[in-house]
Amino acid sequence: MRILLIEDDTILGAAVRDQIVSDGHSVDWVTRLDAAREYLGTAAYDLLLLDLMLPDGRGIGLLRDRRAKGDVTPVIILTALDQLSDRIEGLNAGADDYMIKPFDLSELTARLNAVARRYAGNPNPLIRIGDLQIDLAARSITRAGKNIALTAREWVLLETFLQRPRQVLSKSLLEERLYSFGEEIESNTIEVHVSRLRKKLGHAVIETVRGLGYRLGIAS
Repeated sequence: MRILLIEDDTILGAAVRDQIVSDGHSVDWVTRLDAAREYLGTAAYDLLLLDLMLPDGRGIGLLRDRRAKGDVTPVIILTALDQLSDRIEGLNAGADDYMIKPFDLSELTARLNAVARRYAGNPNPLIRIGDLQIDLAARSITRAGKNIALTAREWVLLETFLQRPRQVLSKSLLEERLYSFGEEIESNTIEVHVSRLRKKLGHAVIETVRGLGYRLGIAS
């Protein structure tokens, strides 16, 4: 996923950013609402992590504005506001989840993945493709009882295809999902990742649609 982190606490923000990157996702991190609006007007995000108390206003206002405009991008609130009324306000404004600081980073990972699965229309973390069994929650793949190891980037790439099983995904879209602003991307990066996935999972697991991009196939 490509995630926008809106958090002004530099220590927490750095820890959350590093956790997201270690999971293989791309993240853009801003500390103000005006910067968040600028980023949202420039790039498409799969999920927002939103602090409620920011230097230039309350994050709840941004959330309400996005929902009023019909934006259905998943939002998880990260805040120190722990009153029941605060949680109700956040959820009623359109948040998908609400995490109270301090929180465990591994729990954040689990909640990110759970929200992503719900929006992909498949809340079940267990998926079968051919003779592959994929456990998205545990990030494990087995074939005939044998584990297949993927790198963090390979996992995110596979998850991107699983979330859009019938769509042809362009190279530029895949780059957007895998990399943040400012990261240098080699011209053949996506081709390299796809090639490695095919070697591990079967050549047919990702199909090439000539001139357009790639789509999920079947494992062989």
